[in-house]
Amino acid sequence: MQRLEAGGSAATATAIPLRLRLLAGVLLVAHLVVVGWLTLRPLDVPWAAAANLTPLEGIRTDLAYGPLEAARRIGEGLALLAPLGVLLPLVNGRLALSTLSAWSSVARTAAAGALVSLSIEMLQTAVPGQVVDVDSVLLNTAGVLFAHVAVVPVLRARLRRSHTPYQGDTPKISRVGLGPWTDVLSAVQREY
Repeated sequence: MQRLEAGGSAATATAIPLRLRLLAGVLLVAHLVVVGWLTLRPLDVPWAAAANLTPLEGIRTDLAYGPLEAARRIGEGLALLAPLGVLLPLVNGRLALSTLSAWSSVARTAAAGALVSLSIEMLQTAVPGQVVDVDSVLLNTAGVLFAHVAVVPVLRARLRRSHTPYQGDTPKISRVGLGPWTDVLSAVQREY
Protein backbone atom coordinates (compact mmCIF):
# COMPACT_ATOMS: atom_id res chain seq x y z
CA MET A 1 0.00 0.00 0.00
CA GLN A 2 1.32 3.41 -0.90
CA ARG A 3 1.19 6.28 1.55
CA LEU A 4 0.18 9.61 0.16
CA GLU A 5 0.76 13.02 1.58
CA ALA A 6 -2.11 15.38 2.16
CA GLY A 7 -3.56 16.54 -1.14
CA GLY A 8 -1.61 13.96 -3.13
CA SER A 9 -2.88 11.19 -5.31
CA ALA A 10 -1.51 7.95 -6.68
CA ALA A 11 -0.92 9.62 -10.06
CA THR A 12 1.25 12.37 -8.59
CA ALA A 13 3.16 9.88 -6.44
CA THR A 14 4.27 7.92 -9.53
CA ALA A 15 4.80 10.82 -11.94
CA ILE A 16 7.93 12.69 -12.93
CA PRO A 17 7.88 16.24 -11.49
CA LEU A 18 6.35 18.84 -13.79
CA ARG A 19 9.50 20.98 -13.84
CA LEU A 20 11.58 18.06 -15.17
CA ARG A 21 8.90 17.20 -17.75
CA LEU A 22 8.84 20.79 -19.02
CA LEU A 23 12.63 20.86 -19.25
CA ALA A 24 12.57 17.59 -21.22
CA GLY A 25 9.91 19.05 -23.54
CA VAL A 26 11.99 22.16 -24.23
CA LEU A 27 15.10 20.03 -24.87
CA LEU A 28 13.07 17.75 -27.15
CA VAL A 29 11.85 20.67 -29.27
CA ALA A 30 15.36 22.18 -29.40
CA HIS A 31 16.85 18.85 -30.45
CA LEU A 32 14.27 18.38 -33.21
CA VAL A 33 14.95 21.91 -34.50
CA VAL A 34 18.70 21.18 -34.67
CA VAL A 35 18.07 17.81 -36.37
CA GLY A 36 15.74 19.49 -38.87
CA TRP A 37 18.36 22.13 -39.63
CA LEU A 38 21.10 19.52 -40.10
CA THR A 39 19.11 17.15 -42.26
CA LEU A 40 16.77 19.39 -44.24
CA ARG A 41 18.98 22.27 -45.37
CA PRO A 42 19.84 22.32 -49.08
CA LEU A 43 23.38 21.29 -49.94
CA ASP A 44 25.29 22.81 -52.83
CA VAL A 45 26.97 19.75 -54.33
CA PRO A 46 28.10 19.14 -57.93
CA TRP A 47 26.35 15.77 -58.01
CA ALA A 48 24.19 13.63 -55.74
CA ALA A 49 24.16 9.87 -55.39
CA ALA A 50 21.02 7.92 -56.15
CA ALA A 51 18.58 7.20 -53.37
CA ASN A 52 19.26 4.02 -51.41
CA LEU A 53 16.08 2.00 -50.97
CA THR A 54 17.80 -1.36 -50.37
CA PRO A 55 18.10 -2.17 -46.64
CA LEU A 56 21.68 -2.51 -45.33
CA GLU A 57 23.23 -1.53 -48.69
CA GLY A 58 24.40 1.84 -47.33
CA ILE A 59 25.91 0.17 -44.25
CA ARG A 60 27.83 -2.26 -46.52
CA THR A 61 29.08 0.73 -48.49
CA ASP A 62 30.17 2.46 -45.28
CA LEU A 63 32.04 -0.67 -44.18
CA ALA A 64 33.92 -0.66 -47.49
CA TYR A 65 35.51 2.71 -46.57
CA GLY A 66 37.52 1.13 -43.76
CA PRO A 67 36.96 0.75 -40.03
CA LEU A 68 37.47 4.38 -38.94
CA GLU A 69 35.33 5.96 -41.64
CA ALA A 70 32.68 3.24 -41.22
CA ALA A 71 32.57 3.81 -37.45
CA ARG A 72 32.18 7.56 -38.00
CA ARG A 73 29.38 7.21 -40.55
CA ILE A 74 27.47 4.53 -38.67
CA GLY A 75 28.00 6.37 -35.37
CA GLU A 76 26.52 9.54 -36.88
CA GLY A 77 23.46 7.57 -37.95
CA LEU A 78 23.05 6.07 -34.48
CA ALA A 79 23.61 9.35 -32.62
CA LEU A 80 21.39 11.65 -34.69
CA LEU A 81 18.09 10.82 -32.99
CA ALA A 82 19.43 8.97 -29.91
CA PRO A 83 18.39 11.75 -27.47
CA LEU A 84 14.76 11.00 -28.37
CA GLY A 85 15.18 7.68 -26.57
CA VAL A 86 15.61 9.56 -23.28
CA LEU A 87 13.58 12.72 -23.83
CA LEU A 88 10.34 11.09 -25.02
CA PRO A 89 9.89 8.95 -21.87
CA LEU A 90 10.73 11.96 -19.67
CA VAL A 91 8.04 14.03 -21.36
CA ASN A 92 5.60 11.14 -20.90
CA GLY A 93 6.18 11.40 -17.15
CA ARG A 94 5.70 7.92 -15.68
CA LEU A 95 8.01 6.63 -12.98
CA ALA A 96 6.48 3.42 -11.66
CA LEU A 97 6.12 0.89 -14.43
CA SER A 98 5.21 -2.76 -14.48
CA THR A 99 7.23 -5.15 -16.63
CA LEU A 100 4.66 -5.03 -19.41
CA SER A 101 4.44 -1.25 -19.43
CA ALA A 102 8.25 -0.99 -19.39
CA TRP A 103 8.36 -3.04 -22.59
CA SER A 104 5.56 -0.96 -24.08
CA SER A 105 7.59 2.16 -23.24
CA VAL A 106 10.50 0.75 -25.24
CA ALA A 107 8.18 -0.11 -28.14
CA ARG A 108 6.46 3.32 -28.12
CA THR A 109 9.78 5.16 -28.01
CA ALA A 110 11.29 3.07 -30.83
CA ALA A 111 8.15 3.55 -32.94
CA ALA A 112 8.22 7.32 -32.35
CA GLY A 113 11.92 7.41 -33.32
CA ALA A 114 11.21 5.42 -36.47
CA LEU A 115 8.36 7.76 -37.42
CA VAL A 116 10.48 10.87 -36.88
CA SER A 117 13.31 9.36 -38.93
CA LEU A 118 10.92 8.31 -41.70
CA SER A 119 9.40 11.81 -41.74
CA ILE A 120 12.84 13.34 -42.13
CA GLU A 121 13.65 10.98 -45.00
CA MET A 122 10.36 11.79 -46.73
CA LEU A 123 10.97 15.54 -46.34
CA GLN A 124 14.47 15.10 -47.80
CA THR A 125 12.97 14.08 -51.13
CA ALA A 126 12.11 17.75 -51.73
CA VAL A 127 15.48 19.17 -50.57
CA PRO A 128 18.21 19.70 -53.18
CA GLY A 129 21.43 17.84 -52.43
CA GLN A 130 19.91 15.55 -49.80
CA VAL A 131 19.62 11.86 -50.63
CA VAL A 132 17.06 9.45 -49.22
CA ASP A 133 18.63 6.44 -47.48
CA VAL A 134 16.60 3.65 -45.88
CA ASP A 135 19.60 2.71 -43.74
CA SER A 136 19.33 6.09 -42.02
CA VAL A 137 15.89 5.07 -40.74
CA LEU A 138 17.32 1.79 -39.44
CA LEU A 139 20.33 3.42 -37.77
CA ASN A 140 18.31 6.28 -36.27
CA THR A 141 15.74 3.87 -34.83
CA ALA A 142 18.49 1.65 -33.41
CA GLY A 143 20.11 4.71 -31.81
CA VAL A 144 16.81 5.70 -30.15
CA LEU A 145 16.34 2.13 -28.93
CA PHE A 146 19.88 1.83 -27.53
CA ALA A 147 19.64 5.16 -25.71
CA HIS A 148 16.30 4.21 -24.20
CA VAL A 149 17.46 0.81 -22.97
CA ALA A 150 20.76 2.16 -21.62
CA VAL A 151 19.53 5.28 -19.81
CA VAL A 152 15.81 5.27 -19.04
CA PRO A 153 15.56 2.35 -16.55
CA VAL A 154 18.44 3.75 -14.50
CA LEU A 155 17.02 7.27 -14.66
CA ARG A 156 13.55 6.13 -13.60
CA ALA A 157 14.96 4.15 -10.67
CA ARG A 158 16.98 7.14 -9.53
CA LEU A 159 13.99 9.47 -9.79
CA ARG A 160 11.81 6.99 -7.88
CA ARG A 161 14.36 6.91 -5.05
CA SER A 162 14.71 10.67 -4.91
CA HIS A 163 10.95 11.37 -4.94
CA THR A 164 9.67 8.87 -2.40
CA PRO A 165 7.72 10.65 0.33
CA TYR A 166 9.30 10.74 3.79
CA GLN A 167 7.36 8.44 6.09
CA GLY A 168 9.16 9.16 9.35
CA ASP A 169 11.79 7.36 11.35
CA THR A 170 11.60 3.67 12.03
CA PRO A 171 10.05 3.15 15.49
CA LYS A 172 12.44 1.84 18.12
CA ILE A 173 11.15 -0.76 20.55
CA SER A 174 13.09 -1.16 23.77
CA ARG A 175 14.26 -4.66 24.63
CA VAL A 176 12.14 -6.45 27.21
CA GLY A 177 14.08 -8.60 29.62
CA LEU A 178 13.15 -12.17 30.50
CA GLY A 179 10.26 -12.55 32.85
CA PRO A 180 10.78 -13.89 36.40
CA TRP A 181 8.89 -17.14 35.73
CA THR A 182 10.67 -18.21 32.52
CA ASP A 183 13.04 -20.59 34.33
CA VAL A 184 10.16 -22.29 36.09
CA LEU A 185 7.95 -22.50 33.01
CA SER A 186 10.70 -23.85 30.78
CA ALA A 187 11.28 -26.77 33.16
CA VAL A 188 7.62 -27.85 33.04
CA GLN A 189 6.90 -30.59 30.54
CA ARG A 190 4.18 -29.56 28.11
CA GLU A 191 1.88 -31.94 26.41
CA TYR A 192 0.06 -30.63 23.40
